[in-house]
Amino acid sequence: MNYAKNPRNLYKSLQYKLTMVFDRIKRAFSDSVGSSDIDNEYIEIDLGQEKKENKVLVKLFVLKQYEDVTEILNALREGYTIAIIDIKILRQKDSIELKRAVSKIKKTTDALEGSIAGFGENTVIVTPSFAKIHKEEAKPKQDEQNKFDSY
Repeated sequence: MNYAKNPRNLYKSLQYKLTMVFDRIKRAFSDSVGSSDIDNEYIEIDLGQEKKENKVLVKLFVLKQYEDVTEILNALREGYTIAIIDIKILRQKDSIELKRAVSKIKKTTDALEGSIAGFGENTVIVTPSFAKIHKEEAKPKQDEQNKFDSY
């Protein structure tokens, strides 16, 4: 048979031979797996999506300089991070930078509808919108009330 005269016949011949080869491979794998009907089974894989866990993450941060704020804000924007921030180092270095950093964190927290609170002198706690920080109002000391009552 002369395939050079009719390229269509050459294509059909190659297609037929490849089909035979793939059928043999398919039968070899189906015999080893024990499945007789592979054509009806398929798995769809979506490589574009990564599985993310929706667990709450409590993460500790140390604010050593103003630039550390970026890492904290990125963690908060993910939506599942409660940040506990140690501000002692920056407070001792530069109180103006500390005020800028806390202000930026507060603005982002407000935009995310979260909560922010100071805990002691050296710790700030920031939560996303699903968690609220219970803040008790400061009660005036008994001594201060007595001073004003005596006048």
